[in-house]
Amino acid sequence: MEAIVAGSLAETGLRGLEGRGTPVGMTDTIRFAMPKGRMQDGVAALMRGAGIRMSVDPRGYRPKLSLAGYETKILKPQNIVEMLHVGSRDVGFAGADWVAEKGAELVELLDTKLNPVQVVAAAPKALLARGGGKLPGGHLLIASEYATLTQRWIDSEGLDATLVRTYGATEVFPPEDADCIVDNTATGSTLRANQLDIIATLMTSSTRLYASRPAMANPAKRARLEHLVMLLSSVLEARDRAIIEVNVGASALDQVIAILPCMKQPTIASLHGEDGYALKSAVPVSALPTLIPELKAHGATDIIVTRPSQIVP
Repeated sequence: MEAIVAGSLAETGLRGLEGRGTPVGMTDTIRFAMPKGRMQDGVAALMRGAGIRMSVDPRGYRPKLSLAGYETKILKPQNIVEMLHVGSRDVGFAGADWVAEKGAELVELLDTKLNPVQVVAAAPKALLARGGGKLPGGHLLIASEYATLTQRWIDSEGLDATLVRTYGATEVFPPEDADCIVDNTATGSTLRANQLDIIATLMTSSTRLYASRPAMANPAKRARLEHLVMLLSSVLEARDRAIIEVNVGASALDQVIAILPCMKQPTIASLHGEDGYALKSAVPVSALPTLIPELKAHGATDIIVTRPSQIVP
């Protein structure tokens, strides 16, 4: 379920914050951090899908969850990473890019696959044309919010460059105020709109659920966090699958079973008063366009497709 995500705290300036959180073990209340901004709607929908109700005061930052024993606060993802690292929060959603940037030592519980982005280096088309498709030689100005990741890339590429720290709207810096940028992108449309071409991909990222290492070392908290992961995972699993039900005659049963994908084995029941069977299986949604005609061709009838809300393997 989990993976340790570690980094250099000295590089990120988080070391001075260590030890300021409430000591784990003093309370079994789960201190939960919900993300503010572009991640918020997707995470809220995921929680609703798991049956977890959340009441939010439009002017407040402390929503109430229907899960007992959870104390929740809405924070920016960058701050969630820091608060999880120092132990003032037990669990929260954040992007993998900011965990890498902050160098925080966290436990990754779940990759939701929501808000997928790439952290890329991009430069103006005109500048790359002068360099034959690459950054030209000489001293460069590189703008980014990702100071740690960018400096690591500069060093790995052996570039003669100065890092310019940005605070949003990084794409507007070239060409007047920077030669190159490092930024996140989902589709590349903003980069293209600003006449920038991607020249390197530093990492891929998505919204993930992280826990603090002390929280996972607390048996009571760990058990409840594993319960939360199970609930959220069941929604993500259901989003990728459909329940397909078919009727099939005895003579075609083996052929239909052979082409019917399933998580383990399909459910089979005899049809009342007939020499046939009813089959039910959870199949990948992506398989439906080819699967349904193939089932029909192999003798399946009365095909019904429904979408589950949760699947717990």
